Formats: sequence, C-alpha cells, structure tokens
Amino acid sequence: MIDVRESKFVAAIDRDELIKLTQDLVRIDSVIRPETGGTERNVVAYIVNWARKELHLEPLVQEVAPGRQNIVITIDSGQPGPCLMIEGHTDVVSEGDRSSWSYDPFGAQIVDGKLYGRGSCDMKAGDAIALLIAKAFRNTKEPWIGKIRLGLVCDEEGMMIGIKHFITSGQADDVDACLVPEPEENNLCISMKGAIRAVVKVHGKMAHGAMPLSGINPNTRLARIILAFEAFEAEEKQRCGNDPFLGLPSITFTVIQSPPPGSPAQLNVMPAEAVGYIDIRTTLAQNHDRLREQLRGIISGLAASDPDFHADIEFIEDRPVVGISKEEPIAALSAQAYRDIVGKEPIWNGVPGATDGTFLSAWKKIPCLVNGPGPRLIPHHINEYVEVDELYECARIYALTASRYLAPGSRNGKKLT
Repeated sequence: MIDVRESKFVAAIDRDELIKLTQDLVRIDSVIRPETGGTERNVVAYIVNWARKELHLEPLVQEVAPGRQNIVITIDSGQPGPCLMIEGHTDVVSEGDRSSWSYDPFGAQIVDGKLYGRGSCDMKAGDAIALLIAKAFRNTKEPWIGKIRLGLVCDEEGMMIGIKHFITSGQADDVDACLVPEPEENNLCISMKGAIRAVVKVHGKMAHGAMPLSGINPNTRLARIILAFEAFEAEEKQRCGNDPFLGLPSITFTVIQSPPPGSPAQLNVMPAEAVGYIDIRTTLAQNHDRLREQLRGIISGLAASDPDFHADIEFIEDRPVVGISKEEPIAALSAQAYRDIVGKEPIWNGVPGATDGTFLSAWKKIPCLVNGPGPRLIPHHINEYVEVDELYECARIYALTASRYLAPGSRNGKKLT
C-alpha cells in the first residue's frame, strides 16, 4: 500500500516532463568521436543548465579527461540519514550507418509509444529519471531524511574512467545504496557479470608470401590460441553451468588485426605480428585470478610444442562479478515498490554485462540494483528505443523506492522499532 506521504513523491513525476526531458537528452549527440573531438560535453552543459533552472543549485562538474566531465548533484534533506545514489552515464555508442535507421538516430521521434534514438534506453532515459527524482525530492514538502545523490558520469561505454574518478575523488564515500537505471525492462537485476579485457600479441617474422618458410607466420599461431581459448570456454561453461541470472561465461575474440595498426597490409607479405582483442565475461562461479592464470597457461602450453611460437597476453581491464541478495534493503524496497506501482510480481534478473555499478559494488561495497526501462537486447542496435509507458513506470517505481528508503523513522529503508 502506498501511503499519503509516499504518494506525493510518486505524483511529483510528471509524464510529459519526463518524455520531453528524455527527448531533449537523446537529441544531443554524445557519441565519443575522436576524429572530430566529439564528447559528452554538450549533454553535460544541458544538464547543468537544467539543474540550475529546475533544482536551483549548482552541480559539481568534475573534469575527468579533456572535454569529458562527471556531474554530481546532491539533494540534502538537512536531516541525518542514508545517502541514496542514482547513477547514470552521459556517453552513448556510435549510431553506425545512419541510412540503416528507420528514424533519425538523434531525432527522439515517438512512434507507436516508442521513443527512438541512439541512447534512448542506454541510457538517456535513465538520466532523465534520475533528474526528475532529484527534482521531486528538491521540491517536496513531505518529510524525508538523508541525501539523494546523482552521479551522471562519462565514459561508461569505454574504460569507465568516469565512475572510477567519481569513486577515487571521494564522491561515493558516504553512499549507502545505489540504483542504476540501465535498460533492463524494469527487471530487478541483483547481479552483474564480471569482465576481463585482454590483448594477445603473437610475434612472427615477416616474409614474402611466396616464400613463407623463410619467416614465421603469426596468423596461424594466433588461430591456435583462438581455438584453444574456444575449447577452454566450452570447459568453463560445462564446469560453471548456467547461472540463474547471469547465464553462461564467455571468452570472445572481438578484434583480430594482422598486421597491427600502423603497419600496412599487403597480400604478398606475411606480417611480423598479429594481435587479438578478447572480451571475457564471467559469472559468480569463476575466480578472476585463477582465470588469468589458466589463460596464460594455455599460451605457455602452445609455446612448449612449437619453438617458433612467441606470444604474450596483457590484461588491460578487470571488472569483478558482483551481486546482492533479494533481501538487501534497496532490493526488497524496489520489489515492493514494483508490486505497488505495477500490480504484479517483479522479475528478478542479472545484468549480462558490467555497468558503472560494478565498480561501486566492487571497490566501495555499495549494494547496487540495476533496474531501468528499455529492452535488454536493444542497446547498441540500430533503431534503439525505449517504450514511453515503461519509462514512466520506472520513474514512478524509483520515486516510491526512494521515498521509502529515505523515510523518517527508518534506517536504510528499514523501520526503526
């Protein structure tokens, strides 16, 4: 049951305002474009101006890298209590070939209840929700305790330098729980897959294509690594089984380059080096240290049977697998809010990839729940969209959840007795 106080927070979410704000954010191109210098800066400027006008405060803007900023907005009740964070990112992936889209990727056009555009669900919709939750708590005359903090960060689609800077600069030190409105069809995701990023370099000897025996072919040796990693992946799937929320682990070669960038390729030249980039996704049944050791061992084993095999693997990123229980206060409150808003049981799930919440959970032990609007499989696709009804539903769930988490007479969402 939603009481009178809680209903005021829910009613503060204006559907038309939410839709317009999402459209405004989608229409701002925040693809990272090194060739033109494009970054998140324009959407950051929009949000800063919006906050000045609608929240009557000055956001904290942190320069993380040239042209790349984090936005931190804190609404303080003035009463002691927990800090609830809502986290989002302002960068979006490339729209790719615009001619493949049925709608302008930065037009934010609404057709049959769907708002189309690059970043519409991943995650300008989530950013709009966060901003309106801040506005609801800023303007309400209803009592509440603690703080609401928005962390709208850069570079989630890259190496996540934004959330790392957010944490190392101390902005997460007093956060007690976090909601992450990434596109999950409003499922309540209590776990996130881990990720390891690696680069394999195979060193050979350049030779004429007509006389390959005078050189050492790195390509065939890279192929052996690919096949050996594929076989190991199959073994891991068998060993780990299908996680109920995260599914199966994976080891995926995503980029193969031979010769590497900077060395011109020629049909009649066997290159001196080949490079492979690997995206490894892990589940709770795996240990990252052990996994790295096993992958190094596979390469060492291949080298032991071939004196001309020279390869190394560099691990360039590590994002731990994280999870919370359904009984964690932020999860339990979100589930009850879902029941009260939607009128049915929530779907519990896991995030198939990592999010910024991964680092909040792993580095700061902050319980993070990922539950935002948008189809789980549509991010990074052409014709990305978010359903308007689902967007509004999510914002109301967030408002109710936050009102209960920060209710007077409670501690982190639990009533004091």
